[in-house]
Amino acid sequence: MDTLINIRTFLAVARSGSFSAAGRHLGVAPSVVTKRISRLEDEMRVKLFVRSTRQLILTEVGERYLPRYQSLVKEIDDAISGAAAVAQRIEGHLRIKAPTTVTIAFLARILSDFQQENPNVTMDLALVDRSVNPAEEGYDIALGALPASYSNVIDEPLCPYPRKLCAAPSYLESRGIPKHPRDLVNHICLTFHATGSTWSFLSAGGPIDVEVRSAFSANDTQILHDLALRGRGIAMVASYVAEESIRTGKLIELMPDYPVAELWLKALIPQTQARKPSVRAVMDWLKVHMHASLVSGDRPGRNAASLL
Repeated sequence: MDTLINIRTFLAVARSGSFSAAGRHLGVAPSVVTKRISRLEDEMRVKLFVRSTRQLILTEVGERYLPRYQSLVKEIDDAISGAAAVAQRIEGHLRIKAPTTVTIAFLARILSDFQQENPNVTMDLALVDRSVNPAEEGYDIALGALPASYSNVIDEPLCPYPRKLCAAPSYLESRGIPKHPRDLVNHICLTFHATGSTWSFLSAGGPIDVEVRSAFSANDTQILHDLALRGRGIAMVASYVAEESIRTGKLIELMPDYPVAELWLKALIPQTQARKPSVRAVMDWLKVHMHASLVSGDRPGRNAASLL
């Protein structure tokens, strides 16, 4: 490394014609330039400059080595800049874990669109309906909304996962309409495995947690949505799952003054993978397009999404 610095100094002196001018260009004192040139000459066992009080000129050996050193330094600089470019290039293979139904609904399309924009990236998408430690199971990214966290793994939020409380008109006609979250203890509730039977709501006075009586539990919100449509109970499901049924009157949204506490879809990323350009690029892509699908309503179809 010292030799390379000395060679760069030699080139600066040859270009500028003086030690002081080279020092100004390199940001060092002229004495430092003098020492570097002396060290290079000692290493080469030749004189590179003829020094006088009036001028500084290259020796015959200096003239001969000047283009060789220029070529050498350019090759090194090109290699360094090329390595940096490769390090920032969006390419390589990504292993991603994702929930089954959310992937079928729109995540597969989102990832496919990303790959079309970045053809040097290949993907292995595993549909796994449980929380996993991506560092232990070999994933670059594990998507989900469960609260699980792991050591040496970064939790990175992607977008909100809004949900609605709803029931069919037939159920409400027979059991009545709850007006307050505490009224739910007297109702038949359809619960999601991952979030359990403690339902959380927001109010002007702060959050309200209610322990409901679960008549049926499943690990897929499509099942809960379908059961709610059949009048089997009150369900808490993803907003985009229920919105069409609510719009057509097949389901009734309950207690809009007490909105369901928001979940967040997140990515679990091993710390060793967090700075990979391909990981950063797909994360930026997901943050934009998952938000559009889950929150803004820009999505195809009306499939359900699990949270695991």
